[in-house]
Amino acid sequence: MNLALVEIFRYNKWANLTLIDACRALTDEQLDARLPAASGSVRELLLHVVGGQQTFVLRTQGRQHEGELNRRSEWPGFDHLLDVATRSSDDLIAIAGDLDAGTEVELPYQGRRFRYPTRLFLVHALEHGVEHRTEIKLVLGHRGIETPDLDAWLYSDFAGYGAEVPARPS
Repeated sequence: MNLALVEIFRYNKWANLTLIDACRALTDEQLDARLPAASGSVRELLLHVVGGQQTFVLRTQGRQHEGELNRRSEWPGFDHLLDVATRSSDDLIAIAGDLDAGTEVELPYQGRRFRYPTRLFLVHALEHGVEHRTEIKLVLGHRGIETPDLDAWLYSDFAGYGAEVPARPS
């Protein structure tokens, strides 16, 4: 098991769930807010982050486009969004833990098949989450709405790391 890779995806899960939970209190107007430099509204980006995770899980299995959430999906509500985010995050953690670096998958695209290393989809899942969580935070911050700090130091507290070490005798 690659514990370092698993830890990265545990952080990813924590960051997604923390941000989604923080957005629960937003009004519809705030959820539909956007910035010209962002790739969608807060609502669209939340759907995109979670749906993207579903897609990356499927791609590690050589599958895709099986009804995953996307920017144009009907808003499922926060409870369902958190459920899908939790399940897809847990799937990514499991995939990271079991990953054989040499594994490859083939994906169909426009009548052809393309081969990719499975690890690419974990890289993409991580980058994708960071990019779009940042966009959400920027849209909300621009509107004066406080956003959660998703720094790894706060994840460390959540994970129970950083126990004080007793002083050593001199």
